[in-house]
Amino acid sequence: MKLNKVVLAYSGGLDTSVIIPWLKENFDCEVIAVVVDVGQEDDFEAIKERAYKTGASKVYIEDAKEEFVNEYIFPTLKAGAIYEGKYLLGTSMARPLIAKKLVNIAKKENADAIAHGATGKGNDQVRFEVTIKALMPQIKIIAPWRMWNLKSREDELNYLGQKGIDIPFKKEESYSMDGNIWHLSHEGLDLEDPWNMPDFDKVLKITKNPLSLSDSPETVEIEFEKGIPVKVNGQKMNGVELLKTLNKIGANHGIGIADIVENRLVGMKSRGVYETPGGTILYYAHRELEYLCLDRATLHFKDMVAIRFAELVYDGLWFSPLREALSAFVDKTQEVVNGTVKLVLYRGNIYSAGSKSPNSLYIKDLATFEEDQMYNQKDAEGFINLFGLPLKVFGMVNRKEDK
Repeated sequence: MKLNKVVLAYSGGLDTSVIIPWLKENFDCEVIAVVVDVGQEDDFEAIKERAYKTGASKVYIEDAKEEFVNEYIFPTLKAGAIYEGKYLLGTSMARPLIAKKLVNIAKKENADAIAHGATGKGNDQVRFEVTIKALMPQIKIIAPWRMWNLKSREDELNYLGQKGIDIPFKKEESYSMDGNIWHLSHEGLDLEDPWNMPDFDKVLKITKNPLSLSDSPETVEIEFEKGIPVKVNGQKMNGVELLKTLNKIGANHGIGIADIVENRLVGMKSRGVYETPGGTILYYAHRELEYLCLDRATLHFKDMVAIRFAELVYDGLWFSPLREALSAFVDKTQEVVNGTVKLVLYRGNIYSAGSKSPNSLYIKDLATFEEDQMYNQKDAEGFINLFGLPLKVFGMVNRKEDK
């Protein structure tokens, strides 16, 4: 099949570097490489040079850090969405944004297809493709890992050699990693056995090993407006600056290491270790403020919403009507989530040290064990009688042996 132009999600790694000549060989097409900067620590000029060297006709470097933080991370934070109780969705949030950028450039370049380097075993293939289908339903999608006969890193290196492309990729000896401004994930090698405890000195790239820290505790204050963090220690910052600041603070105290055997969307379990220092601090602080500001019914219902929200994000359904509707609900709840939370960080742990809000529903005169003028304790008797009436009736009818 001949295609005119193919837009490729390009990372600069071995897989996507092999995909460029493979696409040209199999589709006789022009390949446009798109690199989306969501805060990964990469040399983008070197990546751009590598893309041209392997045959790309054009390379886009898209700076999406601000959009990632404000339009993907913060809405997910406000929802309190955590997948299976541990995973803070770093890769999951980034993939729909990357796919959106691919679609925008495919439209600009009048491309025939969009290609990606996700494997047939992972979640990313789903996240990329359902987003593309939502935003540009008519375009063809090419997933080389589901099509070619290359089975290993050695096969890929041999393929480049046959094409006369000399790229100094080394034999893979490290974990499979994915990073952005929110997190860094690790999979593979000894982590594939869930019985193995991670070797933190070997695995961790951002966060200090909490088992070997001897630092003193540090107090940090985070201020929120409508559920969105806006200040750290009294200093106002934009989203990117704020997250970078908290990443540094959290990493110094070993905060945000999650080791999880998760259920992939494609049906298998996988084990990963995630470093999310700043994000872990933000989730903790945000929840503390919600305890203060949200009423019982809203808080409890929002907990149910958070589970579904996390599933939608994990599954790549960012642009689904349901995710958008849930975000509208979340935004309404966050109108009163204003205030400041104080935390103490120490050896991988976070401790609450205080919270305050102009919208606080905590009223000391109501909660006090001392004498107060707002609450008549005699009222509780009637409330309990009515609240317990269904149980009393059930007992009268069905527990005759107790009579």
